[in-house]
Amino acid sequence: MPDNTIRSNSEVVLIGAGIMSATLGLILKELQPDIKIEIYERLDVAAAESSDAWNNAGTGHSAFCELNYTPEKEDGSIDPKKAISIAESFEISRQFWSYLVQQNKVPSPENFIKSVPHMSFVWGEKNVEYLKTRFEALQSNPIFSEMTFSTDFNQLKEWMPLVMEGREEGEKLAATHMEIGTDVNFGALTRSMFNYLEKLDGVTLYFNHEVKKLRQREDKSWRIKITDLATGQKRKAYTQFVFIGAGGGSLPLLEKADVPEGNGYGGFPVSGQWLKCTNPEVIAKHQAKVYGKASVGAPPMSVPHIDTRVIDGEKALLFGPFAGFSTRFLKNGSYLDLPLSIKANNLIPMLSAGFHNIPLTKYLIEQVRQSPKDRMKALREYLPSARSKDWKLEKAGQRVQVIKKGENGGGVLEFGTEVITTHDGTLAVLLGASPGASTAVAIMVDLISRCFTNQIKTPEWEAKMKTMIPSYGKTLNDKPELLAEMRKHTAEVLKIK
Repeated sequence: MPDNTIRSNSEVVLIGAGIMSATLGLILKELQPDIKIEIYERLDVAAAESSDAWNNAGTGHSAFCELNYTPEKEDGSIDPKKAISIAESFEISRQFWSYLVQQNKVPSPENFIKSVPHMSFVWGEKNVEYLKTRFEALQSNPIFSEMTFSTDFNQLKEWMPLVMEGREEGEKLAATHMEIGTDVNFGALTRSMFNYLEKLDGVTLYFNHEVKKLRQREDKSWRIKITDLATGQKRKAYTQFVFIGAGGGSLPLLEKADVPEGNGYGGFPVSGQWLKCTNPEVIAKHQAKVYGKASVGAPPMSVPHIDTRVIDGEKALLFGPFAGFSTRFLKNGSYLDLPLSIKANNLIPMLSAGFHNIPLTKYLIEQVRQSPKDRMKALREYLPSARSKDWKLEKAGQRVQVIKKGENGGGVLEFGTEVITTHDGTLAVLLGASPGASTAVAIMVDLISRCFTNQIKTPEWEAKMKTMIPSYGKTLNDKPELLAEMRKHTAEVLKIK
């Protein structure tokens, strides 16, 4: 039988058409305009999984309001390091997006980013004390210097009138407020980036194409076997570098790559749902992203928040997400994803992580068993005046929390975003969820420094990096003047505060 397999060669293959692949592809194309890139996406459209607006919180994750980035230590103190790192990463994203807008590589910024204040809101004496301690730990850093804290009933009413409706003045309440917060439609941004990328010479984007196998050859290059899901046509792609940015689908592909760096990694899928407001009058009363404290054992993606969103030009109001359990790794995945991901090298870490995270298991069971009445009760903790008839349940995105081998051989459940790179720099895999999309630019810049080690040191690449990201090579959290300059510039270009 004749072999009808199509063969292609490129320098870079990107697997998954989400915000991570779009960001990496664009940066590489800017650094080396003649680079040849192929992109393979299993679905028929870009950004349909984690990057889609309805599948994530749309928060420009800058640690302004997300309390899980500043956990409380046993002695009651707060370590601000993670929050500062995430906030700085978002500033890098703002710079890169501003470059794309100025160069007309993506259309008007109003299509993907809006100013929406970021707030943290708590009740009860202990939580109020925690929020004050957090505020003091953060506000001394230039990145958070504009943060304000209040326990004043009237001030809180001014900041979030809908949240304060029906509350008594004597309640122990507190909030922090950051006026410069944003709402980001990562789906719209990702699709705009791919629309530009597709028009460039040397870039080919294949939809409805699923990667079935990938194997490194003796010369360190990669052979990737792909199937066109629409026609059944087989394809073999040969490349020097592979990036797997397929959201929850990254772990199975990492296992197929069969590299030592992937040993011990597992994944724990967590699904989500939103309560979506259907009453325009209620939607109009709220203009903020208000985050609270997570329940004991809850994964970070399940931190409750009442959220103003702007999706496709329309203002929306969401509450959630409510977590659940599914064995799928993707919203459009298979129920066999989890069982098929369990291998000899990750079985012990996965069992160990399960044993040491009993509160998470308990939390997910409780979430799955929730009735509509239970969900409305949770909503009314944030909106005491909420009426059931104004809200409906919507399916949110699917996330896979990373499980990796700990120092003692057991399993550790990771709640961040993790990039695995092979020792030879020919393969990079992105795993995990929050803060994800918001920090995509910083993550991809770091990836390039690890996988394109010789090129990144050249004067040409370094100069281009500084053109795209003016603060490249410098930190902002200890340079107030540079931070102010960058914020002023990006606010003007992106038309935000």
